[in-house]
Amino acid sequence: MSSTTELEPPELTADDLLVLEDPAFTPDTVAIVTGAASGIGEALAVALAVNGLTVVGADIDDAGLEETATTIESFDPEGRFLSVPTDLTDDGDVEAVVDAAAEEGDLAFVANIAGMQHIDSIAEFPVEQYDLLQSVMIRAPFLLSKYAMPHIEESGDGTGAIANMSSVHGHYATQDKAAYITAKHALNGLTKSIAAEGGGDVRGFSVSVGYVLTPLMADQIADTAASRGLSETEVVEDVMLGPARTKTMMTPAEVANLFVFGFSTHATHLNGGDLLFDGGYTTTYE
Repeated sequence: MSSTTELEPPELTADDLLVLEDPAFTPDTVAIVTGAASGIGEALAVALAVNGLTVVGADIDDAGLEETATTIESFDPEGRFLSVPTDLTDDGDVEAVVDAAAEEGDLAFVANIAGMQHIDSIAEFPVEQYDLLQSVMIRAPFLLSKYAMPHIEESGDGTGAIANMSSVHGHYATQDKAAYITAKHALNGLTKSIAAEGGGDVRGFSVSVGYVLTPLMADQIADTAASRGLSETEVVEDVMLGPARTKTMMTPAEVANLFVFGFSTHATHLNGGDLLFDGGYTTTYE
């Protein structure tokens, strides 16, 4: 990476998306995607609609959801997209988005993508930020699972799944991200609990990746460069990708494709497990 232009989130194209012939991927099948207004959530909403599903996009960002809807329309998908503005810290909103999804068809899939970050040492970490992060990244996925599992079980065909966006930070810890790391480890526990209680009708799985070139990540790169007196390229290559063996960041579409595969009938035995695509972060060291 030699210029900041290469650090801009890539434009999503049809060639980026994994499209599968799958009997479970029809407009009568409904998937909820949180964080659907941007980044990985937006890419997944597009990918699932292109694969023929009805997608309910949940996000607090109304304008971002409208942009996602416009993007999906530009792909002329076989599936549909329904925008449901949702505050994941509001229990009533969380239950309402599940109810809205169930009214659109057979609710079979939930993708808990929404996340946030705050960087501070444990001693200096604002408790209100810790609580907010846990509410969005742990309480909301738990409640979505609580409300969605009965609907998924009703289908009785064993194809339903709840997927959680984990991270390399669900496998190890670095400094100044205690709330995020705590949440990702807890999310892995929730994934296993879904698998344990799903009875073969509801699978649970997670996806763990390293750094992904989303709009939020692009902003974080710029902020880190300014605070450390480095170029943006140095931040990416030395700070972020230094421990990795694959020296490029993933794209939102690449992450979305992992969820598409995980939801498909090709992944029937992915239950309680984690799709770790981290470029060697957690499996190699020097």
